[in-house]
Amino acid sequence: MTLLFSTLRVLHIISGILWAGGAIAMYFFIVPTIGATGDSGKQFAGHLMGRTRFTPFMMIVGATTVVAGTILYGIDSNWFQSAWMRTPTGIGFGTGATAGILAFIFGVMVGNTNKALAALGAQIQGKPTPEQMSALQALQKRQALVGRLNAYFIMISIFFMASARMFG
Repeated sequence: MTLLFSTLRVLHIISGILWAGGAIAMYFFIVPTIGATGDSGKQFAGHLMGRTRFTPFMMIVGATTVVAGTILYGIDSNWFQSAWMRTPTGIGFGTGATAGILAFIFGVMVGNTNKALAALGAQIQGKPTPEQMSALQALQKRQALVGRLNAYFIMISIFFMASARMFG
């Protein structure tokens, strides 16, 4: 059991660092840079999302983080049945886990919105039609919201995961 626990913990922490780092860098630095650099930013974004493994990588490390964390919490809580879950430490880890799961859901939404933006961008030839512009604006608005929620829920998760042992 110790080897399993240690392996899951290493997977959870390393994949969590990669996931959080990618999502936070994307939200706070890369997306604003894309928006500020016009057509070259759109070209960069198209390459990053369409021709690199960034999105699948983020999905893999996000899922690894959530699955390993869920199993770790299950082990610590006797599969979600022990009084430990109601201790300050258990509540801290549970809050972090909930925030992490929400971040993963919003991350999936980010990926899906990126795909929709790429598909719409491929349809636009020259100046967008009013319908295309409306769809583009709606997708950009959704992307801004889910990207923000993804980044902030990841940061909330990090806070609770890093500090949960200090609560008890």
